Amino acid sequence: MKRNLLFIMAAVLLLAACAGKQNKQKSGELLSGKKADLKIEFKKVPSTAKFINDTISIWGGSLIKGEDGLYHMFYSRWKKELGWVWETHSEIAHAVAESPFGPFKHVEVALPIRGAEYWDGLCTHNPTIHKFDGKYYLYYMGNTGDGKIYSRPGKIQLNPVHRNNQRIGVAVADTPNGPWKRFDKPLVDVSPDSTALDALLTSNPSVTQRPDGGYLMVYKAVGKKKPGIWGGPVVHCVATSDSPTGPFEKYDKPVFQAEGHDFPAEDPFIWYQDGKYRAIVKDMHGAFTNAGRSLVLFDSEDGFDWNLAKNPLVSTLKIEWKNGETQHVSHLERPQLYIEDGKPLALLCAADTKDEDGVLHSFNVQIPIKQ
Repeated sequence: MKRNLLFIMAAVLLLAACAGKQNKQKSGELLSGKKADLKIEFKKVPSTAKFINDTISIWGGSLIKGEDGLYHMFYSRWKKELGWVWETHSEIAHAVAESPFGPFKHVEVALPIRGAEYWDGLCTHNPTIHKFDGKYYLYYMGNTGDGKIYSRPGKIQLNPVHRNNQRIGVAVADTPNGPWKRFDKPLVDVSPDSTALDALLTSNPSVTQRPDGGYLMVYKAVGKKKPGIWGGPVVHCVATSDSPTGPFEKYDKPVFQAEGHDFPAEDPFIWYQDGKYRAIVKDMHGAFTNAGRSLVLFDSEDGFDWNLAKNPLVSTLKIEWKNGETQHVSHLERPQLYIEDGKPLALLCAADTKDEDGVLHSFNVQIPIKQ
């Protein structure tokens, strides 16, 4: 009888221990966010996290930490006095700081003009930087053309030749300080089929490493189905590769679509976290939430089929500064996450306001993310 009682007590203790271990494991899974619904929330932004210049339009920063312990930002820039001329005069530059929240100091032009005969010879724009297997990969949009400026300060008018010559490229280096090896052909060119989704241009790449090997890219594309010089529709496509330098295999199903909207999304940044692919996307005009133009969150199990996340709204067009000021901006776009040890620490965005003459003045901001 005593022996049976001891056996029962031991069994009860063992079951309790197993239950406790299971509860602890479940709790740990929830804390890790594994397969959980992601919600992105921000801290107040320090004044050092605003990268701005009085005479230069600054746009689209992407950030990585180097082996030197410094934080390296790659960004687009052009002279403000020329107007909104990103499509003809943008160049990708390099800045450094001791913190992901600045202050950043310009170092050099990373991908300068190299001649109209090159596919990316007159313009480099919208960088996104990654480190894969010990090397640094700087993905970007490049173009060439006639160099003519149609815009002027206060009035935006694109050069159609440069706009339609947009192609996707990558430059490779051993350190964020370069030198950068560029290629004579685009990484992702337009498709020769005139009915293809990307028959007119390819632009704005975003790349992540896949957990099962290889690389996934989402990029902006414009087709030729719509008449006129600007073509259309404007969509986003998916491509995959076994190598960060390609070749990339394209898939013909567009993503980030919204019924009743011809051009619902732009500027996706994709990454893999907690068992899912994630994407922060610019909502062009309230196609996905009732917040109007904003940044929204998508997720995907496989990187090909994307759905609006459970907590979709990432940010409206405002910046909450540490000094208590709320700054409303004309645009908040080109979202780029800075991820360290698997955790997003900062969201980099391009922003702008209009001065007293109605001229856009743009800058980059690094917004701290709540952990």
